[in-house]
Formats: sequence, C-alpha cells, structure tokens
Amino acid sequence: MEGKPMRHNTFSSLAIALAVLTAGCGTTGGNVIKTYTIDPAKGRFAGITDTDLALYAHVKKTSERSNAADAQLHTVITGETQHCTAVEYLQLYPETKSLSSRDYIVGGNDILSIKVYEENDLSQEVACVSADGYISLPFISKLKVDGLSTAQIAQLIATKLAEGHYVLNAHVWVTVTEYNSKRYLVLGAVSKPGSYPLSAYERILNAISKAGGIKETGAGKKAKIVRTINSNTAEERQIVIDLDLQGILQGTDQRANMLLCDKDTLFIPTAESFYIIGQVNKPGSYPLIDRDLSLVEGIGIAGGFTNIAECNNTRIIRIEGGQEKVIEVNVDAIIRGGKIIQDVIIQPNDIIIVPESLF
Repeated sequence: MEGKPMRHNTFSSLAIALAVLTAGCGTTGGNVIKTYTIDPAKGRFAGITDTDLALYAHVKKTSERSNAADAQLHTVITGETQHCTAVEYLQLYPETKSLSSRDYIVGGNDILSIKVYEENDLSQEVACVSADGYISLPFISKLKVDGLSTAQIAQLIATKLAEGHYVLNAHVWVTVTEYNSKRYLVLGAVSKPGSYPLSAYERILNAISKAGGIKETGAGKKAKIVRTINSNTAEERQIVIDLDLQGILQGTDQRANMLLCDKDTLFIPTAESFYIIGQVNKPGSYPLIDRDLSLVEGIGIAGGFTNIAECNNTRIIRIEGGQEKVIEVNVDAIIRGGKIIQDVIIQPNDIIIVPESLF
C-alpha cells in the first residue's frame, strides 16, 4: 500500500502527467471542480469497486491513527510552551551565540585525559569525573571540575601543582575522551530514536547522523527543538524552536543547524503523505516533502490513470474543520481543456479516489 518516496520536479512531473493522464478519459464537459460535505445516504462513491471501498476504509483508519499518535507526541514534547524560529531564539537569548566559540563544560561522569608535559608521572590517560563532579590526581587533593571548561581545568591543575611546589609553570593539556554528563533526545522519523551523549559543538546534523539518519519514508518540512531554559533554577521553563529541516538537510539554512544543549529534545516529524486509490497504475501512499504538489502531478506520480478510469469524476476526500468533504475534480477538463490554473493542490492526508468508468 506504500508508494516509493520521491522528490518532485514541477516540469518533469507535469510532463509525465500530461503523457499518461489522458488514457481512458472521457468528456471534458461539466464543472471542473465541485466541493461538498459528505452525506453517506447519497451513495458518495459511485463507480468505486468493493475492493477499493475496503481499501479506502483501511487508509482512512490508518491515517486517523497516525494523526492521533502525532498529535499525542506533539502534546507530550511541546505542551503549551512558547514557540520561536532559530533567528527569533538568538534574538531572545543572544548569549547563546557564543556557544560556538565556548569550550565544552565538563560534568559528572565525563572521562578526561590529562597530560602534564615533561611530567609523565603526573599525567593520566583516564581521569573519571565522579558523579558529584570531582577528579583525583597524584599529589593533589580532589579537584572540583564540574562546571569548568577543559581550559579552566588545565589552569587549575597547573595552579595546584605550583602551590604544592611540585611543578612550577606546568604545561597542562586536558581533553574529554568520553562525554557522559550531558544528553539529548532524538525522536520521530529517524532510524534509531533515543537518548544520546552531548559532545562538544554538536549540531542538529550531527544528532541526526548519530540517530541513524532519516528513515526511508522521509521527514517533514519542519523540525523542533524543545529546550530547557534556566535549568535547575526556580525560573526553569521550556521553549520550542521551530526549524527549517529541509533547509538544514540541503545545506541552505546554516542558522537552523543549531548547536544542541543539555536536555534538548530534537523532534523530526514524519513526512506528510497523501493517498491515492482506485483506477491508477500505482495506487499507494506518497510523501509531501518539499513543495506544493498538484492533483495532476500526484496522479502522474501514481503512474497515471488506467484505461478504465473515469477521469472527470476524480475525488479528493479531505478533513476540514472536523468535517469530511469531497472535492470532485474533472481532471480531463484541466488537461485537455487547458485549465491547469484550476488544478487542486494536494493537502496532507488527502485521500484521492479515481473511480472506474461505468461505460
């Protein structure tokens, strides 16, 4: 029931559509578009086979379950929090602009490598930071390193060595070999959703890569970061940053490829889809990824009409304002009658039904 995800090019899709749509189509007469609310008593699906009716019921139920799950997830990760774009976020919190030039801040359970040049006995390849933020070194009592950068820790060690008259003007180098103190979540349309350790200078693209990349079914146009502000204070709250995911993936929006922070939740939405059943050559589910897609193009992607399709009675089932509506479209009139301007833009979760001709 699933079609293969693909990107759409306006001119190539229209060329395919024009080549295949007209097979088996009849008259171009009548209204091009008619819209009405469904009344089950009026036999709304004349010309649709019992098999396609059953398929429609299945697609509708699947779509409703998917929408309910997405709505529930959206509520869980966003709630009533404030929303802003990446640009607006940087305007609200200008101090975060310095994150790209700031050293990593060490925390409990991180593992460090400490090198004291020309003093191998004082060096440690593996220095584990305790849960409460301390490390132990030869000749030095426990050092509190939680909340310090690696550069600050190196300076602190050099100062302690000098104070103890062990080494004057020690040259110390500290690096993080395992990042364990800070974590973020990746949820949604990735291959391996879950919790991941936050490394230094880690951006959204790095997080998507860690999570196995985008699923084959594709991702939607937007992503969200749920970020904790003023963590561990009385003023702690969450903010949602709305991002141009396609711009990030395609490299056209570098500002949206933001640095991640501790406790972030990165949500990658599943690509929105439409469904097409009935008298087309490749019925199935197809993604709406990066631009508006017209009905003519959508039918072209589904392989065009069969030779027994009633093209002038193609129907789009759409939920608007809680009501199930039917948009009847005379595709033959759009193509042969030169009325491309009246083509209908497909919306997420539209169910397109192409009936069988009765003549």
